Amino acid sequence: MKEEMSEFLKNLYASGAISNLHEAFEEFPVEEEWHKGNSDNFVCEENEEVYTSFEEGDIVFVKEYEYADGKKGYKHLFVIIERNVMAVPFEVFTMLISSNLEKLKFEANKLLKKDSLNKLHKDSIVKTDKIYQILMSQIEKKVGSVTKEALEEYKKSFAQRNKTYAKYLKDKEELKREIQKGIDSANNDRLYTADEVYNEAKELLETNNLKE
Repeated sequence: MKEEMSEFLKNLYASGAISNLHEAFEEFPVEEEWHKGNSDNFVCEENEEVYTSFEEGDIVFVKEYEYADGKKGYKHLFVIIERNVMAVPFEVFTMLISSNLEKLKFEANKLLKKDSLNKLHKDSIVKTDKIYQILMSQIEKKVGSVTKEALEEYKKSFAQRNKTYAKYLKDKEELKREIQKGIDSANNDRLYTADEVYNEAKELLETNNLKE
């Protein structure tokens, strides 16, 4: 069965509430993370698997760019929130993961405790106020994953805190209500026959004790 773009992703595209990946690397420099941007600090599997596709909820190492000589650029941890299976080349939408727990003072940053599922080495945060669009080619490896419940929490937090996205959703709902009002109004308009017009006029005249 052919997959379709999710409603969340359609709204995300339409609202334009997608952040530049470079902002993530600027705000949370890899040099300040315990892994220093080195994905070799993570071993995904005992016999390391080469991932050719990624799912929503996967925690992945993302490289920002590559140099002209092929040398890999900076790398950071992200969690995949949504996939665009309609895009060529394949796109995914992510939120940044950082081990900087001082940023927990901001409500948009959600605590992600290390466990056997996410395979993180330290308790971390998920930055839910921004979503970054990346290509499959920018993913170096999968580290672990988060639960479906956690994903829904992150999406809900993003919708509540991103003003551009929230305004789009509000405007969209208001437009839908206006359209529905127009449809209801059109359905209530009656097309009267000649007999109906005569009978209603006659009833009105009789009510007012007037003669035809």
